[in-house]
Amino acid sequence: MEELSKLTGHDRYLTTAALLAATLAVALLVEWVMARLLPRLTRRTASELDDRLLAALRRPIRVTVLVAGLALATLEIDPTSLLERGTVPLTGITLNLLTTIAIVVWMVAGVRIAGMLLDSANGRTRYVEPRTLPLFRNVANIGIVAAAIYFAFVTWGIDVTAWLASAGILGIAIGFAAKDSLANFFAGIFILTDAPYQVGDWVVLGSGERGQVTHVGIRSTRLLTRDDIEITIPNAVIGNAKIVNESSGRWTKKRLRVAVAVAYGSDIDRVRAALVEVAEADPDVCADPEPRMRFRAFGDSGLELELLAWIEDPLDSGRVLDNLHTAVYKRFAAERIEIPFPQRDLHLRSVPAGWVPREPPGDASP
Repeated sequence: MEELSKLTGHDRYLTTAALLAATLAVALLVEWVMARLLPRLTRRTASELDDRLLAALRRPIRVTVLVAGLALATLEIDPTSLLERGTVPLTGITLNLLTTIAIVVWMVAGVRIAGMLLDSANGRTRYVEPRTLPLFRNVANIGIVAAAIYFAFVTWGIDVTAWLASAGILGIAIGFAAKDSLANFFAGIFILTDAPYQVGDWVVLGSGERGQVTHVGIRSTRLLTRDDIEITIPNAVIGNAKIVNESSGRWTKKRLRVAVAVAYGSDIDRVRAALVEVAEADPDVCADPEPRMRFRAFGDSGLELELLAWIEDPLDSGRVLDNLHTAVYKRFAAERIEIPFPQRDLHLRSVPAGWVPREPPGDASP
């Protein structure tokens, strides 16, 4: 500035004009670099994110250069001194306006850049997904706008301490008045980020209800049962409950269990082959993993077995179980495999004198 002032003979009007000309030249140079030179480098990368970021930064950088030049010119010409007695702080007002313009431009650019970064991260991490993207976008936008408002207040010399104190008191009051809603809100955020279940998953609640997740919101989660009844559960409740997700795990397939018993003395190998063949014949049962039978226990009345089979969609559980139970019963009947039932043998050590057993009513002769 001192050198420039010497070149203009300490004429502040000429110095101001020179500053404005230099500012315009620098702005044009920056525009040429960002519009011509840097795109040649970004085009060499496989990602389009750098191209989009460069395009989003062009305007705020150009405006920053212009604002900086205008601020220097304002300080040089000092508009306040031009007014009689300097009653209006025109210089300070002009500088504050220029700074506010820069803050607003960078705020808009920050919102755009945050959206680009979130779109780029969408689906690449376990946290940023299509269903959580609006949440992160809103949080980022609120944070950027709040920061811009804070810096604007500081620029104009507004004491934000009182505002923050008032906001704190108001926040405490709202927190006490709406603690349940806030609990649901934060639980909803944790559910969206942790993703214990997603829309379309089949889950079983700790109370026994089973349904498909149809909506995961900030306040509640909705399930649709097989009876076409919608269950709405506050997130604060479901966030602290035990949830069984039938659609997650190493496989998205669901394993069905068909418990069956056969009489003692049955050929266990023949029973095993019959059960596996029944499962393999069902078109809804997966070939991988293969159906299998497990010998679970020696029961009071028979051998307790379990047929294990996998299906693709948990939605088909009821129908496939019905088919398997029916097919097992028919197969056992065809192969004369006995299905036991609880029975007791009664042995009499002695009978009263003169006691004669009665014939069943159905066997009485006409």
